[in-house]
Amino acid sequence: MTGERVVARFGALAGVTDRVVGLDDVTAPVVVGCSGGPDSLTLLAVAVDRRLDPIAVHVDHGLREGSGAESATVARAAQELGARVDLRKIEVAPGGNLEARAREARYEALHHAADEHGARDVLVGHTADDQAETVLLALLRGSGSAGLAGMALRRGRIVRPLLEVRRADTEASCIALGLDPVRDPTNEDPSYRRAWIRHVGLPLLSTAASRDLVPVLARQANVLREESEYLDSLARAAWPPDPDDPAAACLAQLPGPLGRRAVRCWLGPPPPSFDEVERVLAVARGEARATQLTGGRCVRRTRGRLVVEETGHPGVPRSAG
Repeated sequence: MTGERVVARFGALAGVTDRVVGLDDVTAPVVVGCSGGPDSLTLLAVAVDRRLDPIAVHVDHGLREGSGAESATVARAAQELGARVDLRKIEVAPGGNLEARAREARYEALHHAADEHGARDVLVGHTADDQAETVLLALLRGSGSAGLAGMALRRGRIVRPLLEVRRADTEASCIALGLDPVRDPTNEDPSYRRAWIRHVGLPLLSTAASRDLVPVLARQANVLREESEYLDSLARAAWPPDPDDPAAACLAQLPGPLGRRAVRCWLGPPPPSFDEVERVLAVARGEARATQLTGGRCVRRTRGRLVVEETGHPGVPRSAG
């Protein structure tokens, strides 16, 4: 089936297109992060339907058996939908925090692909259900309002047009389009926390609440994100007033909530934990000389200023009194 014939059948996207968001300022070409699952294949079809000249980029981490078959699924679907395809392989070293490192490597590969294809934006297929699960995961981790704000519609080059679309609708769209999506077995394994939330935790909470909690949690995330972004803007304005002079005493004098946000904004990614932020504030108050953070960074007080040093040794976070 050619791409032209598929476009003529895109009435199959009727349950999706009226809830797609964030594409008004997106211009062709675009990179679509495509795992081969129902969400990303539906997003690829939407991008074709919007004539965004999408390139379906599949990133194979080599972490699961059968990943080659997943690449073939993406290539086949892209051909049927009339989209270009770019299949990439990356290596993720074994060790701790594998899932987070694999995600970071995947996004890096998508950004490289966008640069190579001359695409400004990278589209990814997170749905309203993904948003609700992300909020609950953040709650279980004890995240503050920034974590409970979930995923943003746009973050830099990353755009999530399906954040108001339900997962059931992407499944239905793939059936209507005659596409056979990839099925990731980890999505069904409750030993993974997100899968447990998806199949056990969220359904139980919805039953107890006598309502579908997905739109409730998604709405809460939107409200918290707006509030969090506003507070971040206040924190950036409060400290450091001069980016070249991050005075420790000025930070130490801020109210606790604003000081913590100022530290997070100043440090940037990877986001520091609550304990790490508190240790940085202790350095600003002169209660410690320095503190090491995860990711191989160290914050040190020197001549009344705070400086961040790259140590290159992730190690165990600690403070120097």
